[in-house]
Amino acid sequence: MSKLPGAVAEFQRRIAVAERTAAAATGQRIDTLRYPLTVSQIASRDYVSQLAADAEFRALNRNYALIGVDYEQARRFRDGFAGRLSDDELEDLVGRRIEKFRSRGHHDAAKGTSEWRSIAQGLCASTYEALLREDERNEGDFSGKPTHPLLLDSEPAADELPPVSLKGLLTDYVAARKQVGKGREAERRWTPVFDDLAKFIRHDDARRLSKQNLLEWRDARLKTLSPKTVADVYLASVRSVLAWAVANDRLEANVAEKVRQEVPKRSLDREQGFTLPEAVAILRKARDYIPARTDNPRTTEAAQTSAAKRWSPILCAVTGARIAEITQLRKQDFRMEGDTPVMRITPAAGTVKAGGYRDVPLHPQLIEMGFMAFVEDAPNGPLFHSGLKDGVTAARTVAGRVSQWLQSLEVIPDGVSPNHGWRHRFKTVGRELGISDRVLDAIQGHAGKTAGDSYGDVTVAARKAAIEKFPRYPI
Repeated sequence: MSKLPGAVAEFQRRIAVAERTAAAATGQRIDTLRYPLTVSQIASRDYVSQLAADAEFRALNRNYALIGVDYEQARRFRDGFAGRLSDDELEDLVGRRIEKFRSRGHHDAAKGTSEWRSIAQGLCASTYEALLREDERNEGDFSGKPTHPLLLDSEPAADELPPVSLKGLLTDYVAARKQVGKGREAERRWTPVFDDLAKFIRHDDARRLSKQNLLEWRDARLKTLSPKTVADVYLASVRSVLAWAVANDRLEANVAEKVRQEVPKRSLDREQGFTLPEAVAILRKARDYIPARTDNPRTTEAAQTSAAKRWSPILCAVTGARIAEITQLRKQDFRMEGDTPVMRITPAAGTVKAGGYRDVPLHPQLIEMGFMAFVEDAPNGPLFHSGLKDGVTAARTVAGRVSQWLQSLEVIPDGVSPNHGWRHRFKTVGRELGISDRVLDAIQGHAGKTAGDSYGDVTVAARKAAIEKFPRYPI
């Protein structure tokens, strides 16, 4: 009998957890106060959630830090925790968050009560402190700590919530990114990373994941992977997904936020783009390419692969495009605007790093070499792969074959990417010709460097004028 009260308490705790889980899944509100939190605990959770959302925005938008903090809004939150605002004004500021914590069973305070006002003032304090951290981070200072007593004196609440699948978070994150036309690269590159992490920590529960787990995983991977891969793929992927989970109330904290890996600065022995003699040597090999003849259909090179070896180097050279953007091109991606042939690089054909389409007028040398005649004679669909597989995978496969072929010819100098070297060269030559970076970025699909770059359009006519400044390659 002595164990009965403890057993009853444990049974009630399990019922509460089940109710919270069901409410989260159905969107229903928990009307009874099943999982109470103090005002200090509510404010602390809200503060942590806002900092996680801030970190996520910085990871996704390079211009986020340029927007700055709304100081007038910050003063409103300061007035809120100082007690200067009415109930209606507090509700306008933080009413939705008060209701969010009520729906989770953390409080049952009614508007107008002293408890309700205390919670509202606590949420104003957490937001004001979060805005201070945001302002500091905009200046590169990530060391700031809260000073308000509510956040300093908070006791963490024990919260035994159900497991949250790491792999499930990645799946949901990718689905959310795909809704806005992104996420394909994340799914392809990050799925093996999350599989590896789950295998390393021997479970798939994001709630049980700790900073120490990640530090040990990082150190283990450094034994076989480069610091850059560990930093930019392994740690960055986990950090981004967990930040998204916190921002979307799937987790309370991002334990990966401060787990970093320093990357040694790469030493360059030469320029990253091809020199003119190097470019000419490659383009001549491509121009003269003839596939090996064989009587065995299984070993005969596909006509699309042969076409990619023939045309993709010169297309990269005179457009500055990424190789996979070239090898995914379809016949329908070309059109005439007046007497100008235009190539459209579009996500509809496969993938585009910047997310949207862009139009690139073709250089006169391509026309003289017969490229548009090749396009006109080609059947509908992809020009450089069969179209039988996923377009992204097929385009990458062909791009890899082009790279391997060029390397086998020993025409690619050490320190230069067989395909990316063209992008560096295009930007270098464009600058030598006096073409603005804004126009070059528009042609190559580079993001603008300032908020002002998003104003106005770089028209097809402006791009054509820039393209025609580029000299012909003497091949």
